Amino acid sequence: MANTDKEISNFALIGAAGYIAPRHMKAIKETGNRLITALDKYDGVGVIDSFFPEADFFTEPERFDRHLDKLRRKGENKIDFVSICSPNYLHDAHIRLALRNEAHAICEKPLVLNPWNVDALRDIEKETGKHIFTILQLRLHPAIIALKHRIEAGPVDKIYDIDLSYITSRGRWYFISWKGDSAKSGGIATNIGVHFFDMLSWIFGDVEQNIVHIMEPDKAAGYLQLKRARIRWFLSIDENTLPKAVRESGKRTFRSLTIEGEDFEFSEGFTDLHTRSYEDILTDGGFGLEDARQSINTVFNIRNAQPSGLKGDYHPYLKSIQIN
Repeated sequence: MANTDKEISNFALIGAAGYIAPRHMKAIKETGNRLITALDKYDGVGVIDSFFPEADFFTEPERFDRHLDKLRRKGENKIDFVSICSPNYLHDAHIRLALRNEAHAICEKPLVLNPWNVDALRDIEKETGKHIFTILQLRLHPAIIALKHRIEAGPVDKIYDIDLSYITSRGRWYFISWKGDSAKSGGIATNIGVHFFDMLSWIFGDVEQNIVHIMEPDKAAGYLQLKRARIRWFLSIDENTLPKAVRESGKRTFRSLTIEGEDFEFSEGFTDLHTRSYEDILTDGGFGLEDARQSINTVFNIRNAQPSGLKGDYHPYLKSIQIN
């Protein structure tokens, strides 16, 4: 599966009109590979011209599936990888489509919405001999890798106190789109939090306790006890929850991670992480089903928890915001 100078892999892409799709197109191009065909039900995909104007494009999944099958049978331009940037609830079906067409799958997070989907896909991997990869790009961020090494080199019995705050303002469109439908997106903890939960459990160990304090369509907060960390977390798409100084500066996003009261800065270094993810996959690395399992379990349990309200060790932001 390694990609050498003599080997060019053929890619298909599902979800070409999504905001994350250009990062995948860029990664395919920068790793020296080709996008052969793409799918999206929305046809405003002129962004493809910036990367692969020669790629075939489909708006109907049935015809796209047929096209992949024809390429496979002809052997010319057979698809090696299918990159999946579709809405969360379709990931499982689109991964199956990829493997059914004898291609590996590279899927955006969350890989799937439910833990049992992981088990079913593991069986399909075994049946087809093809691999399922997910994009966990924070694990490739230099500052986060350095933090993991620092924690591993520190006292083995130390339990770290962590506060995670992530506010990324969204307009009214959000609640009309699939992202506003918890059955399709997994809700706010899945939409904007899954990559943080993955990163933290990757560094600080398995989840031992998972408490949800509030759960609303536009905000959520809770407490995670990991093997080596106590984490108070707050996630929001409500601009009214932004710190006053951030709002007054005109910014609409705020991210903060404090470890033992000290700010951990990792705002820079995101630009090329998708390309780095593809490089990793194409050189026999990458993150697979078992790597994704912990964070899928975490957000599933958050989504299905009964919020306890402001009890116990809750995030300090909850003292100053309006809870419905």
